[in-house]
Amino acid sequence: MFSLKFERIVWVMLALSMGLYGTDYLLFGQWREIGLGFLGNLAFLPIYVLFVTLMIERVLKARERDALRQKLNMVIGVFFSEIGTVLLRDGFGFVRECEALRSRMKVSGQWNDAEFRAAGEFLKGQPLRVDSRNGDLQELRDFLVSKRQFMLGLLENPNLLEHDDFTELLWAVFHLVEELEHRADLSHLPETDLDHLSGDIKRAYTHLLTQWLSYMQHLKNDYPYLFSLAVRTNPLDPEAKVEVS
Repeated sequence: MFSLKFERIVWVMLALSMGLYGTDYLLFGQWREIGLGFLGNLAFLPIYVLFVTLMIERVLKARERDALRQKLNMVIGVFFSEIGTVLLRDGFGFVRECEALRSRMKVSGQWNDAEFRAAGEFLKGQPLRVDSRNGDLQELRDFLVSKRQFMLGLLENPNLLEHDDFTELLWAVFHLVEELEHRADLSHLPETDLDHLSGDIKRAYTHLLTQWLSYMQHLKNDYPYLFSLAVRTNPLDPEAKVEVS
């Protein structure tokens, strides 16, 4: 069916071209000029085809990148809805000297791209100080174990192969849950082991903060209504209220 329609279009275009050349000859009677014009157009045709092909390819690739970005952000949004927001809230208890971090992560509805960049630079320039003794390791383990299958499902998504940073976050969280799960009694660990767990929590929480900030910027730019809810439920802002006032 498609090839038949295409064949008809080809014949119609050829007939139209011949008709136009015939009209040119009837009006001006210049076969030589018509021939020169035809050869000139024919010589330019490969360049024209190349140019159009490259432009179309660029447009299609840009559309594919946008579509992939939207799919990835949907996956990241589901992650924060199911796991990330709780981890941000509960994991904050392990952070030492956390007031500066809390202040910088008070995302508001008035933030622009420059403020998101500044917050990102703050995360890069101020390494977190995390202490596994400051929070409830048992509660953290129980929560992560309960979400193991959900995270495994995320890793099966082929689109994640295009997002290295988010994949690094998932691996960091998986490593943390395995470290916690392999310890029979989290309430009686030696100091050296607690220091080791502090490093694992720091790695996961650092990735988590970076991805959360990037996701919030995406919501700000593309989905203002979702961004409004995310600001009003900011797990790092103790003053955040979901009710609109």
